[in-house]
Amino acid sequence: MSIADKGLLVNITLSVWSGRKLDKQVSEEVDVAKSTRARAGNYNKNLFAGVDELDAVRRISGEIRNWHHTQTLPWSDGGDRLLTMRNFKDYKDGLLQRQQDFAAAVAAFCDRYPHLISAQAFTMGRLFNRDEYPDAKDIAAKFDMQYTFSPVADVADWRVTADDDIRNELDSQYRKVYDDRLTSVTKELWDRLHTCLQHMNERLTVPQGGEKKIFRDSLLDNAVELCGLLTKLNITNDPKLEEARKALESAVCNVDIKDLRKDVGARIEITTQVNDILSRFEF
Repeated sequence: MSIADKGLLVNITLSVWSGRKLDKQVSEEVDVAKSTRARAGNYNKNLFAGVDELDAVRRISGEIRNWHHTQTLPWSDGGDRLLTMRNFKDYKDGLLQRQQDFAAAVAAFCDRYPHLISAQAFTMGRLFNRDEYPDAKDIAAKFDMQYTFSPVADVADWRVTADDDIRNELDSQYRKVYDDRLTSVTKELWDRLHTCLQHMNERLTVPQGGEKKIFRDSLLDNAVELCGLLTKLNITNDPKLEEARKALESAVCNVDIKDLRKDVGARIEITTQVNDILSRFEF
């Protein structure tokens, strides 16, 4: 079974209005005040500085991008990422929920948009210029979230009419690209695991004669989440990766974060297991 049978490509496009505007007059005033002989810089105004509603849209869009990259694997420079079929249902459910969250945040901003402009007249003082704010009827169109799913092109699937030498050249070129992308996919998964293990080792290692390091609940939560995700993202069925994943899962599955904070022995035990994984596998 090829990768084309085990995964598909997904591309997310997020558009978020920046709410920023170049103020040429202020930029010129700064140049004059500092006696520059040429335009040395630009002053960009945040038209909605301190406005929670627009900040919420920006935050949610960033969270969607981060989540999308976590749930998928690199594939092309054009924005397409590889989604395994083992992760499709969870991904689609999560995507629809995040699309609703994004739409709700945009609606909340747009509903209050006229009022927020009036409030900014007081907040921004002499920097306020009503003409720099789009009309209320146009503001919703400045936000958008779209996604597309498409099949992964199979190495042998060249549906073009061409001479044999041209087809062979195309086939050879794409086989190399295909193999390179598979290598990149596997490397990313190993990198994720390596980063997790290194972070655990750094935070849990008991210093000689020093104070214990502070760590958040997410230290274990992220490791458990990664173990679950790797079962769905290991599209090449790399046996070594699965072996390393199981070793990490065994190390963290029955550990309580509270025990790690109060019990030096528990931290030493899990650090020993983490170091064993780091030493046994070629990261």
